[in-house]
Amino acid sequence: MSKPTPPRYRTTNWSSYNASLKKRGSLTVWFDPSMTWEGLPTGRRGRQPGYSDAAIQTCLTLKVLFGFALRQTTGFVESLLRLAGLSWSVPDFSTLSRRQKSLTVDIPYRGSDGPLHLLIDSTGIKVEGEGEWHRRKHGGSKRRIWRKLHIAIDEGSLEIRAVEMTKNEIGDAPVLPVLLEQIPEDEDIASVTADGAYDTRRSHETIANRGAQAVVPPRKNAKPWRPTSAGAIARNETLRACRHLGRALWRRWSGYHRRSRVETKMHCIKLLGQRLTARDFDRQVTEVHIRVAILNRFTALGTPLTCAVA
Repeated sequence: MSKPTPPRYRTTNWSSYNASLKKRGSLTVWFDPSMTWEGLPTGRRGRQPGYSDAAIQTCLTLKVLFGFALRQTTGFVESLLRLAGLSWSVPDFSTLSRRQKSLTVDIPYRGSDGPLHLLIDSTGIKVEGEGEWHRRKHGGSKRRIWRKLHIAIDEGSLEIRAVEMTKNEIGDAPVLPVLLEQIPEDEDIASVTADGAYDTRRSHETIANRGAQAVVPPRKNAKPWRPTSAGAIARNETLRACRHLGRALWRRWSGYHRRSRVETKMHCIKLLGQRLTARDFDRQVTEVHIRVAILNRFTALGTPLTCAVA
């Protein structure tokens, strides 16, 4: 059988998408004078916070976006407030570092018109150690440390809806239930697309419990499971379809190729930095969440709309 000719695509909203790309590079920064910049009383004993979570997230967002250190971030925010004519005080570098450990980042998203089609994948982000050139030339170092980032994006809006970061010894499949728990229960999930590393009983049962279709290719040495649950029955049907149609046709028929979009989103996350600057795990989680919030705001500015052409 001859190999099918891949379709060609054409962008239909190039003018608006071009304008959105220009907005991503705009240096215009707006501060709402009515925002709560100073911290509010917590009602507990001890020293009260001097700055709100919104103020800390604003400073850390500028830090991640422009690749500043903590002290340079403080000076940058001071200059922005001075240009805006605001007499607000700016948290120093030690306050930013301390609050980053326990900050709950507000990740914006627009939502989808219909049921969600989630695309799930994972990648590694470097924390310590030399680069790839140094490793190949002089060998590996004992202090090469990296984290594992797991995300789930909405195929329709291309926004990141769930994010989880683990250490490098954690596999992919155990994190899938954690990602689906971040989606509200009242929001319908139509399908969950992931690679063969998520072909486990727990993953299929979790997807079936949310009433979604699992688009997960079985492993090459996969065997039928005992049909004791809805997830096992759906997985056996996928295995039967792969054996009958072949893996290539099954991927085209099931739409498995859509998973490439989550790989592109992983590349966008690493464009904000190939490594994490924080050294503490909790601060690293906050840094990743801020990256996700930045990317979702970029995505909300505009995305390309493509269609297949003959």
